[in-house]
Amino acid sequence: MTAGFERTNGKLLCDGVSLEDVAQKFGTPLYVYSQTLIEENFRRFDAAFASAPHLVCYAAKANSNLAVLTLLSRVGSGADVVSGGELRAVLQCGIPADRIVFSGVGKTDEEIATGVAAGILAFNAESEREIEKIDAIARGSGSVARVALRVNPDIDAKSHPYISTGLRQNKFGVDIGRAREIFENARGLAGVRMVGIQAHIGSQIFEAGPLAATARELSSLAETLSAAGFAIETLDIGGGIGIGETALSPEDYAAAVLPSLAGRPFRVLIEPGRAITGPAGVLLTRVLYVKEERGKTFVIADAGMNDLLRPALYQAAHRIEHVDSVPNDRRVIADIVGPVCETADCFLRGAALGRAEEGDLLAIRDAGAYGFAMASNYNFRLRPAEVLVENGAARLVRRRETFEDLVRPEGVWTPVESTRVKSGAS
Repeated sequence: MTAGFERTNGKLLCDGVSLEDVAQKFGTPLYVYSQTLIEENFRRFDAAFASAPHLVCYAAKANSNLAVLTLLSRVGSGADVVSGGELRAVLQCGIPADRIVFSGVGKTDEEIATGVAAGILAFNAESEREIEKIDAIARGSGSVARVALRVNPDIDAKSHPYISTGLRQNKFGVDIGRAREIFENARGLAGVRMVGIQAHIGSQIFEAGPLAATARELSSLAETLSAAGFAIETLDIGGGIGIGETALSPEDYAAAVLPSLAGRPFRVLIEPGRAITGPAGVLLTRVLYVKEERGKTFVIADAGMNDLLRPALYQAAHRIEHVDSVPNDRRVIADIVGPVCETADCFLRGAALGRAEEGDLLAIRDAGAYGFAMASNYNFRLRPAEVLVENGAARLVRRRETFEDLVRPEGVWTPVESTRVKSGAS
């Protein structure tokens, strides 16, 4: 069976299954994920760090479909969660609590209580006040919570400013220079045990240098804290590995960071998300219209920015291709856009594409992360369905929304029979 997305006889397949057939069965827009590629990507990260005690904590925010989380649970993944909802989801999907870390700058009391009750591996605390809250909630339930301190090393990930998290001006973590003081202040708290340190400097990182520098900073801090009598058990170097043609491989990533971590008496945690599920997903969309105006060609598809926000939000450029091959003499330069009433609703500008015709099926590549997870109902649009291709067959893992799904939270809704008033009627 073919693994991932490849062409056979000119047609794009997912794990050997025709994407055209999948779209015919489930409609469009449609997210399609490859089981084999998700598993392969996870196992490459796991193997790359095999020389050190480690745990791969999949960043659930990238793609939190329950079927995807269950798949990752089966291959031994841990999880990095950033909300109470994600925590409940990964637990429900079989990821053990002692393989879960809870990140995020704004954990509520309820979320903290849920994590304490579950007995998670660690809270990645982002402030002294958060540590105090965890302590109070844990003591209130007669528990002791494990806490890692998220530090901000002021290292530039050289990525888009919206996904840079390790600079001094970012909201994440505490100044790395204050870590020793914060650990000392936490010594007297009966409800917490300070067991680790963590840093995550950003996403879509394509250079090894910032990642290596982060590992060195954390390793040095761990040695300082250990010398001060703190039992550091985990060192979490975050995630953020980019995807695309110039991406670092899991092996390159490990080679950059492990020299600073090898032989240390702690467990290395990594938090890849996009790098595991991103390349393993596509968004399928049908061409609605082809419009030529003022010397420009617009290919208008049935997927919009509400389905895939990244191009509008981050100016992300996803490769787009026909699912069925087209003759070379049909090549054109076009803007591929959606139906949402925003100029930002554009997936790719000036794309070199086979000349599209109404009804053609397009695949937006590398959409398995931060695709459906960031989808919305803007313009009162229905979020797409999701399909997982596994064991040679396509399985619906989330149905397409209905209008009734959208209005149900607004209370009792009764359709009103519309009345058309005739012109001139009194």
